[in-house]
Amino acid sequence: METLIIIGLLGGLITGISPCILPMLPVIFFAGGVQGARPRDDGASSPPTVSPALFAGAPRAVTVGGGARRSAGTGTLTLDVSPDPERGERVAAAGGGPVGGASGSEAAGSRRRTRERKRSWRPYLVIAGLVLSFSVFTLLGSLLLTALGLPQDLLRWAGIVLLVLLGIGMIVPRVEEVLERPFQRIAALGARRGAARQDRGAFVLGLGLGVLYVPCAGPVLAAITVAGATGNIGPGTVALTVSFAVGAAIPLLVFALAGRRVAERVKGFQRHTRGIRITGGVVMIALAGALALNLPAALQRALPDYTGALQQQVDENETVREALDLGGLVTDENRELSNCSNGAPELEDCGPAPEIRGIDTWLNTPGGEALALDELRGKVVLVDFWTYSCINCQRAIPHVNAWYERYRDVGEGFEVIGVHTPEFAFERETRNVVAGAEDLGVTYPVAQDNSYATWTAYRNRYWPAQYLVDADGTVRHIRFGEGGYEETENLVRELLADANPGVELPEATSVGDSTPQDETTPETYFSIKRVVNYAGEPRYAAGEQDFSLTDDQPRDTFSLGGTWDVDFQGATAASDGAQVRLAYRSTDVFAVLGGEGTVTARVTTDGTTTEREIDVSGNPTLYPVLEGDGPSEGLVELDVPAGVQVFTATFG
Repeated sequence: METLIIIGLLGGLITGISPCILPMLPVIFFAGGVQGARPRDDGASSPPTVSPALFAGAPRAVTVGGGARRSAGTGTLTLDVSPDPERGERVAAAGGGPVGGASGSEAAGSRRRTRERKRSWRPYLVIAGLVLSFSVFTLLGSLLLTALGLPQDLLRWAGIVLLVLLGIGMIVPRVEEVLERPFQRIAALGARRGAARQDRGAFVLGLGLGVLYVPCAGPVLAAITVAGATGNIGPGTVALTVSFAVGAAIPLLVFALAGRRVAERVKGFQRHTRGIRITGGVVMIALAGALALNLPAALQRALPDYTGALQQQVDENETVREALDLGGLVTDENRELSNCSNGAPELEDCGPAPEIRGIDTWLNTPGGEALALDELRGKVVLVDFWTYSCINCQRAIPHVNAWYERYRDVGEGFEVIGVHTPEFAFERETRNVVAGAEDLGVTYPVAQDNSYATWTAYRNRYWPAQYLVDADGTVRHIRFGEGGYEETENLVRELLADANPGVELPEATSVGDSTPQDETTPETYFSIKRVVNYAGEPRYAAGEQDFSLTDDQPRDTFSLGGTWDVDFQGATAASDGAQVRLAYRSTDVFAVLGGEGTVTARVTTDGTTTEREIDVSGNPTLYPVLEGDGPSEGLVELDVPAGVQVFTATFG
């Protein structure tokens, strides 16, 4: 349990500083922080006065005004009840002492105590509402909506409507009072300390934000999402969910408190309190409109995922994977998938196909609309897990493309859903996935599974992996890795014939199988978490250090030369003159490179050296180093300029 809580807090904290939090910040700042500022009492506000009603029984000759004076010829005495700026007290100019008998120091102390009583709980109430609603609806929302037969996006739209109403409430306070009424007991927590006005609507705002809060990808959220969607909820899942929500909320709370502090320090905020409320309301309504149009997703795609590398460390940590059981979470929904054997030549019964879930971005669908398997009944569906920089996937995709083009209009149809689950942080960027799909000629629908939710629901562990689903929604065939394309296509044709009796099938496709048949060097990772075949000096560790090439490089290993900065993604050349030396066995050699510069590649085999230059630019992607005519064994050396990253080397 303690491990799950720590993992949840860590995953939440990473999410709380990620780009996906940015759309929430204006609302948190204005409505959660600035709105909770206590009024200044430094003379900027109107001075306290004594009500004229206190003198209702005085003779007509006595009037209440500013400045003690006797009007000549009228017999009228005017009393001064304004504060003495020197003494901080109310006085009666007709010779009386301080009103109420308070001394200057006592009055000042009273004002300090009043200000302390007015310290608002608004930031805490907003965050408490967010944590509560996020935890409850993430775990139970999907189950409740399914049980009631309601659409899965109902809660999102309810949250958007609530956000609009709260925005109107900040502009029209009466609306805010009505919205807060069901939650008055909780809102009164702050009111008992004299801050009822500032705290009004705070908890309801938090509830609305919690429903709309869509955290960035990560294995922690994947485990929570799958557990909630499948009903596999226990004490550990609840602890993980709450700790994740708290971790994600901590940066938001800091931002809200900062907003309150700024508003209390800057006089302009106090002078324009009404204007600030209206601004906050407009910001909330604008956010609701942006969420309805899915504009924050476009903003997030335009920004670099600066927490991607940090998130990747969590993804690949063995303790995290073991605690969350990523890729192996067995539920009632996916339990029967184990009935299938890998690459069986005949159809099998592997139970109902798990739903596609946790997808924030869809590509190649009308208007970016999501696809649901239950809406595809009658069609044969191929669920294909891939990632654009994976050489194994790149060799498999031409076959998938050909099947899609050949069979998509046969009978009731054949559909392919490419589930893009990232292997590296840069593969989380939607713009990179779009470019990768275009390069590979992918035209079928692509679901960006950054949260690993669908990956986990299918208990998947491989790129590529194919799950063939029949017209009734049952998984009938599973294939992990490359190869077996002819067998898979034969099964597609069989399912199409079963679903469409009497249909005329077109000729089978004829895409060459480029799966390596000979023994090759295994994929080589330059990440410190995944490196397995390093054979050089010094020890492979995170950070910047000088490396030395190995003179007699052992087969299927690599070494580095020069200065490199190694991290959880790969290795970055820290200066010109950096080198990679790799002893390989394969027909082709590829490298996933990023950054900007020209890499010189030399391949030595059978005493002959060939050289080529690789211009690296744009998004990290796969570059050919050697394209041979047949299997060979030799040495690959890369001269890497400063700033260029090396992620993996793959062989085929």
